[in-house]
Amino acid sequence: MSDRRERFETSSGIPVERVYGGSGGEEPGAYPFTRGIQKTMYRARLWTMRQYSGFGTAEQTNRRFRYLLEQGQSGLSVAFDLPTQMGYDSDHAMAAGEVGKVGVAISSIHDMEELLDGIPLDRVSTSMTINATASILLALYVAVAKRRKVDPKDLSGTVQNDLLKEYIARGTYIYPPEASLRITTDIFAWSASAVPKWNTISISGYHMREAGATAVQEVAFTLANAIAYCDAAIARGLPFATIAKERFGAPDELAKLRFHTQTAGSTLTAQQPEVNVVRTAYQALAAILGGTQSLHTNSMDEALGLPTESAALLALRTQQVLAHETGVADTVDPLGGSYFVESLTDAVEAGASAYLEKIDGMGGAVPALTRGFQQREIHEAAYRWQKRVESRDAIVVGVNAFTGSDHPKPAVLRVDAGLERERRERLAQRRKARNAAGVETSLAAVERAARGSDNLMPAILAAVEAEATLGEIADRMRAVFGTHRDAAAF
Repeated sequence: MSDRRERFETSSGIPVERVYGGSGGEEPGAYPFTRGIQKTMYRARLWTMRQYSGFGTAEQTNRRFRYLLEQGQSGLSVAFDLPTQMGYDSDHAMAAGEVGKVGVAISSIHDMEELLDGIPLDRVSTSMTINATASILLALYVAVAKRRKVDPKDLSGTVQNDLLKEYIARGTYIYPPEASLRITTDIFAWSASAVPKWNTISISGYHMREAGATAVQEVAFTLANAIAYCDAAIARGLPFATIAKERFGAPDELAKLRFHTQTAGSTLTAQQPEVNVVRTAYQALAAILGGTQSLHTNSMDEALGLPTESAALLALRTQQVLAHETGVADTVDPLGGSYFVESLTDAVEAGASAYLEKIDGMGGAVPALTRGFQQREIHEAAYRWQKRVESRDAIVVGVNAFTGSDHPKPAVLRVDAGLERERRERLAQRRKARNAAGVETSLAAVERAARGSDNLMPAILAAVEAEATLGEIADRMRAVFGTHRDAAAF
């Protein structure tokens, strides 16, 4: 890939080399990839600017997607509302008061068509932060592509599909861990041939960090979960090494750490929200210095509500300033060899390794989380941090220091209270218009697959194509797998 520019130099005309010095002599783009997974890193290609968006209806979110793409966003990242995440349609009693509130409401193939209207699916990569219902949302995405005559093999994107961290820190799980791992590995197996360019899991430490985990815990618990997913795939008999070799080539390529970064929502404050722009900019810079391949920058108003259009644009512009005005993308691994940074890296590695040994001693991530180990560790870390803030041992600007400010609060995005009623009415109309017998046949097939050992994905895809809803499909799997109840003792 050619460089973004012919020459790289500072504003004073000083030439900027591709790479400087060495941290033990490692070369970027070569094993063990200590200095970056690509030889030229951002000189050749910037990270994907993928703002996390979703609210209200599919139509409203689609307008936000189009706006951000027009403003230079280079990939989509979809936030779903809580009912969608938990496997409930917008007209379910459990969805009351939550429809479209923290993300977009998606219940059917019609919703997904509206969400993706005008988006070139074979040219835009789409990340979906979805876990318990990842199989259904991926099937909906594929079904819409097929309706548009786009070959699923040309689709690129990601489903988070990381249920273990839901049990540890976030809580939007449906089924027990064993069933969740079965669904996760079904997605692995099916996608390898059906959507080969798709990333079938994004193992997330973000939510654990947001819950109060330390950096060491975040690294350790995320890697422990990754090991558990690999073990589950191998236990299912998936040709793990073969698929990996076909996807990534040489064995050394498997050592590349491909990662997306989101700036820290938990650090945003409702007090003096303009200061959040500064926090986010520094966090984004840290992600870029660390070699991220994809980045979301939080909007300054997210401690108050969903991002407004203007705040989302400012967050995107923050990435663009970093990319084009600071020079940070002009050389590979600018902080490589820094005594301080390398020392911190060594400390995190040592601490994470110690945690991994403990988790291995418990039998792995799943037995450890069922005993509440990770949960307790995170809760205790969060408590320690809160005590530091309350004692002012840790300063949070605008919260426990430098609080004098009478700046007006920015406008807050509020979801229309009439949205739920409209969604209920539309779902009722669509249920009435579809082929009820065909829907029932497809749902029965999902239940049979769940009760047996067949891969669930073909049956789920057929069901969404028959216009079964997300909630109806999730309910058939609930009938077989049951629902998880957190019994960990804290």
